[in-house]
Amino acid sequence: MLKKRLKSYDYSILVVYLLVSIFGLIMVYSASMVTAIQLYDLSSTYFFNRQLINLLIAIVAFVFAAIIPYKKLKSTGFIQLIFFGSIVVLMFVLFMGSNVNNATSWLRVGVRNIQPAEFVKLGTIIYLSAVYAKKQPYINDFNKGVIPPIVFLVFVTFLIVLQPDLGTAAIVFSTGMLIVFCSGMNWKNLGRLLLLGAIFIAIFSPLILWKHDDIFTEERMGRLYSFRDPFKYEVDEGLQLVNSYLALGSGGWSGVGLGKSIQKLGFLPEAHTDFIMAIIAEELGVFGVVFVILSLGYLILKGFYIGMKSKDPFGSLLAFGISGMIGIQMFINLGGVSGMIPITGVTLPFISYGGSSLFILSLSLGLLMNISSYANLEHERNIKSTIENKKSR
Repeated sequence: MLKKRLKSYDYSILVVYLLVSIFGLIMVYSASMVTAIQLYDLSSTYFFNRQLINLLIAIVAFVFAAIIPYKKLKSTGFIQLIFFGSIVVLMFVLFMGSNVNNATSWLRVGVRNIQPAEFVKLGTIIYLSAVYAKKQPYINDFNKGVIPPIVFLVFVTFLIVLQPDLGTAAIVFSTGMLIVFCSGMNWKNLGRLLLLGAIFIAIFSPLILWKHDDIFTEERMGRLYSFRDPFKYEVDEGLQLVNSYLALGSGGWSGVGLGKSIQKLGFLPEAHTDFIMAIIAEELGVFGVVFVILSLGYLILKGFYIGMKSKDPFGSLLAFGISGMIGIQMFINLGGVSGMIPITGVTLPFISYGGSSLFILSLSLGLLMNISSYANLEHERNIKSTIENKKSR
């Protein structure tokens, strides 16, 4: 049985995951070594060492998620834990969280900061996938089958907006709506849902902005203005985007060489976090950018393929949600780096520095590999059953 299970895994997911994560580790070192010395008076390997520990922990999480029977995640007790735990931890962050870069999104645990919203991202995917899988017999009952999970999604998104972390909130809400779209409900209910959403936004947005005017601070509005014309604000709000353009434009096809970036020498702030793609483009050129996009694109497309292949509604929705989360996060990050959309501070999956993000993404990808394994075993059983039926005739 163990041998059969090991053969059923799609090891291409593991290979691409390790390649892109190790590549990210190398680029974190390259992008952060000057920052560590200049700004923090630390060893040049400080961020590299921390990210190495993050990666080792993340790999353990990946393996664990790939081994456990994923169907146990839809148990009533675990779903209730996600429901109440997500709300409690996000409310706790609002009152007791640490402020980093003008956002109260972090909790201090020992010597490390963790970002609970990252855990809520995966928790929301599991919750919505489990609930809509159970509601399949009455998925087109709007009041009973559609609305209840949406209330949870809107509420956790609202709590993340209040931190304020608009980038993560966008990922959580967009991923949740993708699961809703893939849940099997008819177009009539989807239309009613969109109408209700528009009404909700029209009524409550002014109230939220009035009560929480700190969400759109001068700095955040500056990011919006600089997105439209970064060179007009190049000495303050547009600084990151202008220097990102310089990094992207100077790399050419093959880049200036690994470790030889000019923009990381104090010109591009926090280059090892959400703007790491600019350093990749500068040092490794088009080839480095294409490697990242193709690697992440493979994982995303593979996830959607697994979702379509799986006959288990929970596994299918879970695969769609995980793939959507990675894809949406990738789009928001690259959109900000390239100036397509306003900067939100969202990390590039598996590449940027950050323990919470890497841990959750690795756990998610392990679950994806797990779902693929069960789908392959089920497919193999169906083939054997078909052959045996033909022989019996």
